[in-house]
Amino acid sequence: MTTTHGKVRAAGLALLLTAAASAGGAGSAAAADGSTVQLPVLSARLDADATCTAGSGQRATDVPWEQVSLQLSRTWPFAAGTGVTVGVVDTGVSSSAPALKGRVTAVGDAGTDCVGHGTFVAGLIGAAVQDGVRFAGVAQQARILAVRGSDARGAVTADRVADGIRAAVDGGAKVVTVSAALAGDSATLRSAVALAAKKDVLVIAAAVPDTPATATSATDSPPARDYYPAADDGVLSVLDVDVDGKRPTGAYTTSSAAIAAPGDGVVGIGPKKTGHYIGSGASLAAGFVAGAAALVRSVHPELTAAQTATLLRTSAYPADVPRLDPYAAVTSVLTGTAAAPAQRGSDTPVHLPEDKAAGPLRRALWPASAGLAVIIAVVWLGLILPRGRRLGWSPSRPDTAAGPEGTEGEESSVPVGAGVQGTAEN
Repeated sequence: MTTTHGKVRAAGLALLLTAAASAGGAGSAAAADGSTVQLPVLSARLDADATCTAGSGQRATDVPWEQVSLQLSRTWPFAAGTGVTVGVVDTGVSSSAPALKGRVTAVGDAGTDCVGHGTFVAGLIGAAVQDGVRFAGVAQQARILAVRGSDARGAVTADRVADGIRAAVDGGAKVVTVSAALAGDSATLRSAVALAAKKDVLVIAAAVPDTPATATSATDSPPARDYYPAADDGVLSVLDVDVDGKRPTGAYTTSSAAIAAPGDGVVGIGPKKTGHYIGSGASLAAGFVAGAAALVRSVHPELTAAQTATLLRTSAYPADVPRLDPYAAVTSVLTGTAAAPAQRGSDTPVHLPEDKAAGPLRRALWPASAGLAVIIAVVWLGLILPRGRRLGWSPSRPDTAAGPEGTEGEESSVPVGAGVQGTAEN
């Protein structure tokens, strides 16, 4: 595996957004001209007397570090999430958000978003590129199904979240992301997750609550424990990491997370206007994974929800908690007979029939095949042919014998493993 991790880290550090401790703070982002843009920090919940989030007037015009880290510009030529609906169980998703225009369907009143958190998550999943801005969602052609998993102010309960999952499944979502991470499990949550599995819907959830605003050091981190619905069987649980691939200071911890994704100081959209916010937390990391799942399900619709989850994990960058790699997930070569659905946490590779594996990656490997052919030709001309002539050998005429050239014109074969790891952008 070849990597330019140093380049990604350097680019990421240049673009890293530093979140303030409260919703009233601001974070800084690098603009295209090198200046600093102050972005407001988005909260996951509003106080009872707080006004609704109005929208940001500040725009981050440079590429956010998380897009560099996830290699999204390399992934987009292969997949865009076309034909896949992602359910966002959160505070609602604003149907008037410019970057999501025309792609939001709402259940009930979930097309309005007073808090803005659900719209932020939906933007990470599928925001389209806007003029003068290089921020974009992971799956820009995916559709968004807005579902309330909280009250209008962001307060959550197990029943609200369970109802949201069911509504997303009934609404036709093939991927569902849940931002809430509850301290206790419940029969209603398990029932909703079971319904999703029965309907072949992949549920992705924050493995832990978002980092406490009062945390000032690693010692402030609460003890490790499971949170729900992320810890339920059949759910792909997601942890948040920073630009260095580490957990944020003071973050909640768990031992049951399946995959990690960017979630510390990431750029996102608001419910109104064309400006941006910054936010942090596992709920945002889950949005990135949901976007990647939409990409996979758009290019491999034959994969089950469980197989999609397994592919995302087995193609991820190796770490204590594997780190999401959308490029590797989308372009991995899948061969053989379709595997049975994997159990949660399994590292069993996913396989597809040979003809399903051709796709984009085979086209991507043509240059490598051509390079191998050149190497073989050089060896033949430089070593084998002179030795043959010294021994008195002369090549047969093309019209009398095929000889070694009998296979001329066939594409050379380059073995590629199922767990292709992408390299960082230059």
